[in-house]
Amino acid sequence: MNRGAANRPPIDTIVTERAVLEPLTVGHALEMVETLGHPSLYEFIGGTPPSLAELQRRYALQSIGHSEDGSQWWLNWVVRPPGSTAPAGYVQATVESRTRGAEADLAWVIAPQFQHKGLATAATNAVIQWLKTAGIEMFAAYIHPDNEASNSVARRVGMHPTPIIEDGEIRWELVSPITFS
Repeated sequence: MNRGAANRPPIDTIVTERAVLEPLTVGHALEMVETLGHPSLYEFIGGTPPSLAELQRRYALQSIGHSEDGSQWWLNWVVRPPGSTAPAGYVQATVESRTRGAEADLAWVIAPQFQHKGLATAATNAVIQWLKTAGIEMFAAYIHPDNEASNSVARRVGMHPTPIIEDGEIRWELVSPITFS
């Protein structure tokens, strides 16, 4: 991976059989405020549901696509079930150079009414496959040990828990990605 933000690949819409991922824009804030409004989403990650103004500020920064110094790529997608106009949540990847090479830290949030349908797994796997085409071969996610839903997603996309714990969350890794059909 070339370290500069200017070399970040253009973020694409990703369409799979089970999920449609749209590149995040500030315009998504209005519809995402309701999607991210359920308090249960913050049980393991902390915080509270964001206001519209908070999402607009956050999305304005995230939509830039890279850190100010260019050392990180910020890749964010809004996730929808195929054929749906309602957003189900998001998947994000923060890519930066590490000692072992470029690594993507992944995160996903899916609203309760869309959970238990394989959407988070499909969307996260789609992002992993997309990032592989950009030359990323290492992936990580930090997940609370009691968050069974996210632990299950990590397992299904081929990640494995490590002994590393940060802020009470276990680091999951995928160093040698598998290809899903």
